[in-house]
Amino acid sequence: MEFAEVIRRRRMVRHFADRPLSSDVIERILASALRAPSAGFSQGWAFLALTDAADRARFWPFVPTRVAQTPTMQDAPLVVVPLAHKAAYLSRYAEADKGWTDRSEARWSAPYWYVDTGMASLMMLLTAVDEGLGACFFGIMPMAGDDFDPEVEVPAHTAAFKAEFAIPDEYAPIGGICIGYRADDLPPQNPAIAGRRRGVESVIHHGQWGRQH
Repeated sequence: MEFAEVIRRRRMVRHFADRPLSSDVIERILASALRAPSAGFSQGWAFLALTDAADRARFWPFVPTRVAQTPTMQDAPLVVVPLAHKAAYLSRYAEADKGWTDRSEARWSAPYWYVDTGMASLMMLLTAVDEGLGACFFGIMPMAGDDFDPEVEVPAHTAAFKAEFAIPDEYAPIGGICIGYRADDLPPQNPAIAGRRRGVESVIHHGQWGRQH
């Protein structure tokens, strides 16, 4: 598929056909994430790929609102959970060639461990389109009544999810991606989305803020 067509066709697809993916397609999608840029080539990411139906069945209870709103997302044969590894970035930039002498998080202008893992996620979303598939990125949101105490580093819901899949403490899930063939009866995109879509003239500023051309 032409790249411009991949960009044009990319959208969040939430309705999937109950149809398997070949292992080759899955490997291409997963491998594409490794081509994303990362600060200092830290590559502070990992990806939990759920291809077995039993493993996906263990996953969906952690996103009950998503399941309740769109149960057909569970038909996707591939679920990927991108994981950010902050310590990898702090360690990389404490190395001699970067010039920092400590691992202070305060030096960072933005949490690039999340930024870079997000870009790796986008690589998988685009590769899915190129393979003729649909995909959707969604959050693994805390449940009602979850512990929001700022002194607690990891909310109880996140901790339970990580424990279920034996994810090491230093990795943080940034969301989930479900990938598969679009359902034959995929509903048309909500026309309200087109109405909310911001145009180039409202988001691109040439030379200085407010200059449109």
